[in-house]
Amino acid sequence: MTLSHFASQIPPFHVMALLERAQQLEGQGRDVIHLEVGEPDFETPGPVLDAIHDAMSHGKTGYTPAAGLPALREAIAADYRNRFAAEVSPERIVVTPGASGALQLALAALINPGDGVLLCDPGYPCNRQFVRLVGGEPQPLVLDAQDHFSLSPQALLEAWQPSTRVAMVASPDNPTGNMLSLDTLQALAAGACEQGGILLVDEIYQGLCYTQPAASVLSRTDQVVVINSFSKYFCMTGWRLGWLVAPEPLVPALERLAQNLFLAPSTPAQYGALTALEESSLTILEQRHQLLARRRQCLLNGLAHLKLPVVSRADGAFYVYVDVSAHTDDSFAFCADLLEKAHIAMTPGLDFGEGHDHRRYVRLAYTCSESRLVEALHRLETYLESL
Repeated sequence: MTLSHFASQIPPFHVMALLERAQQLEGQGRDVIHLEVGEPDFETPGPVLDAIHDAMSHGKTGYTPAAGLPALREAIAADYRNRFAAEVSPERIVVTPGASGALQLALAALINPGDGVLLCDPGYPCNRQFVRLVGGEPQPLVLDAQDHFSLSPQALLEAWQPSTRVAMVASPDNPTGNMLSLDTLQALAAGACEQGGILLVDEIYQGLCYTQPAASVLSRTDQVVVINSFSKYFCMTGWRLGWLVAPEPLVPALERLAQNLFLAPSTPAQYGALTALEESSLTILEQRHQLLARRRQCLLNGLAHLKLPVVSRADGAFYVYVDVSAHTDDSFAFCADLLEKAHIAMTPGLDFGEGHDHRRYVRLAYTCSESRLVEALHRLETYLESL
């Protein structure tokens, strides 16, 4: 048996080696503080779980239409209108198995073998593999630390190549937590259209914003593809449910692809998502948002005290991107040593791109309690003093 070229070339997350070691240490009785996990430590809200249980109790477990429950598509459209002042027709919404499923559908509909997709570097590493899966060419758009790793419309146009068909951005993004203004997103979308391509916007951390209100590019333009998820803000990671919004001419192809690739999203999760968009759940989620805001400030204050520069604006999501070059020239080795000696798990910058100087940086996730963050900062201070 011979592996495909794609399967044999796909790299692992470097952080997985650290996570495996962290689990070994925990098995030995060590108290490891996890700052590497890109998942909130909150359970799925009670009203959502009740709705899922009710749906299953009443036998609502069969296939739905490939694009999702009509009622859920309508509820998502209403949420765009009510919370983000964006008028989105339900017919433009396709519910998917996670945001990963949404991204696969979008790229399969837009990319031919050899077509280029501009991807921010640093950025979420799986995006490169989704592009390669459909035969596309990832085109790194290397961002500058001096600009806090923010993307400008001019930088997008300068990076655009003759083969480029799609530019992908995220707001808020992973790993930096940066947000793009609506003006910038609108200009990026216009620039992509002028080049004969389209902007794909990852909004999966929408709602987790701390310095400005949550927003959607869809309040400014329809000429984009947007992917989103019930995982992060809605705390439904394991239920694997997302969606995408596309220009109307693209939707029939997306539905055909969904029928052939996925059949349908998870039915119980969709019934839960209907309740996730209701006031009873949104009230709980907003309380959790405020908890994350306090954790963010705690971490920023502690890092400033330790003189560890946060090189992004960290406006949203639950990440900060930190420069550790004053202490190491190899952030992976730094993270491995920190795990062994201080029992803190972080993600090295190596996972988030190849073009920027990733060996300088680590990503910290404030996905544990404030008391655990305080303990992590104390351990980190002791560790740095020992170097």
